[in-house]
Amino acid sequence: MARRALRPVDLAREHGLSTQAVRNYEDEGILPPAERGDTGYRRYSAVHAQALRAFLALRPGYGHRTAVEIMRAAHHRDDETLFRLIDRAHVELLRERETLGEVAAALGALTAEPGPGGNPSGRPATEPASSGGPSGGLTIGALAHQLGMHPASLRKWERAGILQPHRDRATGYRVYPPGAVRDARMARQLRRGGYPLARIRLFVEQLRAAGSTVDLADLLREWRTRLGRRSRAMLAAGRELDDYLALLDSGPARAPSGFPPET
Repeated sequence: MARRALRPVDLAREHGLSTQAVRNYEDEGILPPAERGDTGYRRYSAVHAQALRAFLALRPGYGHRTAVEIMRAAHHRDDETLFRLIDRAHVELLRERETLGEVAAALGALTAEPGPGGNPSGRPATEPASSGGPSGGLTIGALAHQLGMHPASLRKWERAGILQPHRDRATGYRVYPPGAVRDARMARQLRRGGYPLARIRLFVEQLRAAGSTVDLADLLREWRTRLGRRSRAMLAAGRELDDYLALLDSGPARAPSGFPPET
């Protein structure tokens, strides 16, 4: 019995899409080329329907651009490119998850560390226990002493974009306000963990953008939730993509009709 041909509207209805969106996906190479009937209308098959399911499942976890590249590689039976794209996306997700863990660990160490003099301050890291500077902040010498560092290291961190001290109008000396002291403490924790300055700068920018350790904790929870959703989306997409590849494997060992051979 001949397989029933599917129309653009049949594919569109399953996902709440417009028929034009389905045609656009074919034109972009997201779907394999459709056969044309005697009247010129597109005739899709179960392969096209599964290709659309796979693409729409891939997009939340891998992003639109990577999902398009994965589907094009699948159509051409280019397994090397296909699996490289998938592997790269998983590596990027792992790196982001590790970055989240590093930021969370540094934040925990920062808020739990003792205040000046070795006694726990009981205050969050955004409220340093001592000013010690001419404008209500710490001088570079005072901050270096508090952190057990050399002032030259603090100047290096400033050049790297990690610290943003003010300048005293009368003397021109550096003054580290509470926010800069917080950034310095965060940087010290990360530096002790062996992280490079470029990565530390990114961590500190996250903290600076959040405004406080409480805000950053909320940001980390949202970040963790987003990563979890992306991981689940990747798992779901894997099932749909595998079903599509199985359909391709059950047919002729070539690209779907209409694709030019790859060079």
